Amino acid sequence: MKLVEDGNLSLPVRTIFVVLGISIGAVSFIWVRSILLMSIGLAIAAIGGDASKAHQLSIKPFDNSYKKARESYKVKGDEED
Repeated sequence: MKLVEDGNLSLPVRTIFVVLGISIGAVSFIWVRSILLMSIGLAIAAIGGDASKAHQLSIKPFDNSYKKARESYKVKGDEED
């Protein structure tokens, strides 16, 4: 199972993140009553939800395209701005 496909999290990974985050938040709210665990659950669910939204909008948050942009800003030879 690949974790990242085409610059985004794969569908099973996104689903696991959302379900795991919601379940951690719910369990910590009902039995443990720990704000720290609820925050961790919310963060995990948010990562899965943001990855799902990025997939819908065809955004690739885990892509390496920033390396190409960084290379394009390098000064070539003796040119200066």
